Amino acid sequence: MRGIRAMAAAAAGFTVVAGALVLPMVVHAQSAGGSGEALFNARCKACHEPAMGRAPARNALAVLPPGQIVEVLTSGVMAPMASGLSSQDKAAIAAYLTARPAEAPDAHPAPAGQAQAFGRGMFAGPAEVGTDPMCQGGPPPIRQSAADWASVGADARSRRFQPSPGLAKAEVPRLKVKWAFAMAGGGMPTVIGDWLFVTNRTGKFYALDASRGCVRWVARGVASRTTPMVVRSKIAPSGWATFVGERNRTVRAFDAQTGKELWRSAELESNPVGGITGAPVVSQDRLYVPMSSGEEGAAISPKYPCCSFRGSLSALDLATGTLIWKTYVVTEPLKPTYVNSAGVQQQGPAGAAIWSAPTVDEARGLVYVATGDSYTSASTRGADAIVAIETATGRIRWSNQVTENDNFIMGCEQAKKPANCPSPPGPDHDFGASPILFKLKGGGEILLSGQKSGLVYGMDPASGRTLWTRRVGAGGALGGVEWGMAADGTRLYVANSDVVSLFNEAAAKSGLPALTEEKTAPGEPGILALDPASGKILWKTLAPEAPCHYAGDQSRAYAPGACIRAQSAAPSAIPGVVFSGTMDGWLRAYDAASGKILWAHSTTAQTYETVNGVTGQPGGSLDGMGAAVGQGMVFTMSGFNGAARTGGNGVNVLLAYSVDGR
Repeated sequence: MRGIRAMAAAAAGFTVVAGALVLPMVVHAQSAGGSGEALFNARCKACHEPAMGRAPARNALAVLPPGQIVEVLTSGVMAPMASGLSSQDKAAIAAYLTARPAEAPDAHPAPAGQAQAFGRGMFAGPAEVGTDPMCQGGPPPIRQSAADWASVGADARSRRFQPSPGLAKAEVPRLKVKWAFAMAGGGMPTVIGDWLFVTNRTGKFYALDASRGCVRWVARGVASRTTPMVVRSKIAPSGWATFVGERNRTVRAFDAQTGKELWRSAELESNPVGGITGAPVVSQDRLYVPMSSGEEGAAISPKYPCCSFRGSLSALDLATGTLIWKTYVVTEPLKPTYVNSAGVQQQGPAGAAIWSAPTVDEARGLVYVATGDSYTSASTRGADAIVAIETATGRIRWSNQVTENDNFIMGCEQAKKPANCPSPPGPDHDFGASPILFKLKGGGEILLSGQKSGLVYGMDPASGRTLWTRRVGAGGALGGVEWGMAADGTRLYVANSDVVSLFNEAAAKSGLPALTEEKTAPGEPGILALDPASGKILWKTLAPEAPCHYAGDQSRAYAPGACIRAQSAAPSAIPGVVFSGTMDGWLRAYDAASGKILWAHSTTAQTYETVNGVTGQPGGSLDGMGAAVGQGMVFTMSGFNGAARTGGNGVNVLLAYSVDGR
């Protein structure tokens, strides 16, 4: 996706320096190559001051660890913007932004020390948060139960529905925070029995005690923020294995009981702008891995030969991580196109990143993926599409493109467009949500997909034919439907963001620049219930204009985005209840039949004393993959990506709710 999201991904960019600990040298805001201020103004200011989309604002960057900024400029999504800068230059930018001395990587790595637990290699990323509170005594065996939430979509159909959560609808109004755990850039967790698994941007992959939040094991050097999938498997000595996709285009498997690494795949994509953002999904003896990219961000530079990345899905052998097949969703050949104004040869078609987890249809032998926009004027039928791929062969069975010529890179939404911007630029209306395979009450099945355009589609899973289309929001480059939907046995639940419309409305009132130059329809963020068979809207509840307070906020939250109530996080459902969060930090529970709000909690109105020893930890925006509900508890990450302009201190907080906080 996403020109705009590429900037947000910068805050999550990371790398693993395998087997080596990089020695730092301290650099202040003035470097041999130039002042940090001058370098920031030349390379970064256009997208961060004022902030573009989810790009962290200038004042939000100020509270990040300097090393995190250096690392993102060195090997994260922002590396293309820092092309030609020395290590000292990058450190000078970080020192200028944070008013703290920064560290530049030394050219001579020293041998790494022993990892705390079973992780291999060390992680060059943001500073660690708190002190890991190790659980006392030996860990209990992992025991599967009906109340588990074991993958990002809760099941292979990506329904995000837990039918037996151990939490009754009548108990939901009594939910209170039981414990909090501070971590930088944490992803959505999964829950198996009394075990909780979660990744985060410091390179730590945690197994926590779900009831208490103490640490059962931690693997270091895991370059991932994807949701771990946990399955019963003979490949692990304990009988339980967990899998995570890494930013550096690899997948790693661990024994879920001990944290011992079982295997690490080869790089699944040779293009360095690629990365895994959608969670890998297990089905039978295979692991399906989507590939996305940050090339939309790289392409803003006129010196960049845009573009060559192509979204793909890989099938790996579950026991070994060996590649079985790999399918690119862009099927047209890559060709030279034109020479841009900077004299750089351009190419295409490219794009169609797969941002979300795939959905498996075991009965038909298919796996469905949702793709992003095209990056070049040489458009492709593989972009903005739902694609069905045969699990046995990797052959594309069908592809349904819903938006043609959505050709876009970062910066195209601005009046002054970059040299590599396709002409005319598309609306950046790609898919970021996993398709849902739904069983209809009258028999048969339907494939449900939500797009950033604000449109939801019902398709025939066998042929890909569109059966119905329903508009749920104004849509825009950040949704519409951004991260996901949920479905029980009766209804489809759709969270609508409309954040671009909301931001532009707030900007107009504040006298600030709009996010995009295009006119936007009035925003109506909220959550809707649809009839899966017809797409008929059954109910709609707008996101309330609730009190907006950021306790402990160190970022001096950037206006006008500080209190935008966009509802872009993926919802999560249990019988009778739907949980959904908003970008102003509120988590709410809705009556599944009527849309009535049953319970609400502002994750930002207080600070938290965390189990890992952080005092006064603030919350932030609720966004991304939403909450996991299982074992009678609700788990969510507050402070999306650690850099949301909606409050926070550059650090997320994982919140665990239980009935009465018990």
